[in-house]
Amino acid sequence: MDFSLWPSAGRTWQEVVDGAEYAERTGWYGVWVADHFMVNGDDLSQPMNECLALLGGLAVRTERVRIGSMVLGNTYRHPAVVANAAATLDQMSGGRFVLGVGAGWQVNEHEVYGIELPPVKELLARFEEACQVFTGLLTQERTDFDGKYYQLSNAPLEPKPAKLPLLIGASGEKVALGIVARYADEWNHWGLPEVAEHKGIVFREHCEKLGRDPSTVRRSTQAMIEIVVPGDTEAEERRDRLTSLGRPTIMGSAEYVLDTVARYAAAGIDEFLVPDGLLGQGSRRFDALERLREEVFSKL
Repeated sequence: MDFSLWPSAGRTWQEVVDGAEYAERTGWYGVWVADHFMVNGDDLSQPMNECLALLGGLAVRTERVRIGSMVLGNTYRHPAVVANAAATLDQMSGGRFVLGVGAGWQVNEHEVYGIELPPVKELLARFEEACQVFTGLLTQERTDFDGKYYQLSNAPLEPKPAKLPLLIGASGEKVALGIVARYADEWNHWGLPEVAEHKGIVFREHCEKLGRDPSTVRRSTQAMIEIVVPGDTEAEERRDRLTSLGRPTIMGSAEYVLDTVARYAAAGIDEFLVPDGLLGQGSRRFDALERLREEVFSKL
């Protein structure tokens, strides 16, 4: 199993790039950036940097790690615009970019910016059309598409990437995982190992209906994760708060974290992402990441 860093887009640019350079220097597999314009809550004063702009900077400040969007909300940008940005990022990064996309969901972003957030059925139908647009533009010389929501006529996209993976972030079992099975090279969802195991069973059923081998789709997941040092009451309080909010959380002794993370591989997970937004600032963040790397990831 591979391990990647997910630096918070709410950090300053310098903090984001410091995290990415740390990941590259110490052997992490990839660096991912979320696509949001504000936090999901009432405090709209908290900063949030834009995903594609951050990725462009990371593409030229790193040389080895994969970089990717986790994930671009389909409601925010026309899929043809996204495909063109993805091809450019792939070129800037030397073929290391992963196009991560999702249907879109965060209500407050749509409300304050006046962006339409359709009902779930239409949201997913739009997203499935968008996946067809991505696939066409990134692989075909010219693309024609006549959908209900998107229309392309003899559309070009140059220069094309040699092979740009399409990652879909989704967990809905009835429709969304069917879209993953049909279009995705990679699939991401949140959850603890038991969730990953269950989602994998449902996903295999969708693949069977389509005649696709589920092992051809790379799987990744994430949870709030931290080794709690004895006496760190702040971390213990944070664990209790996250758990009460229902966030997937792996926080405890090094042995507990190691045992829990090891279960992901058995559930079919290929890559585990570490969100760093709650790991603190400065040296505290890097100390927490180093404990994970040395006491957990290096043993797996």
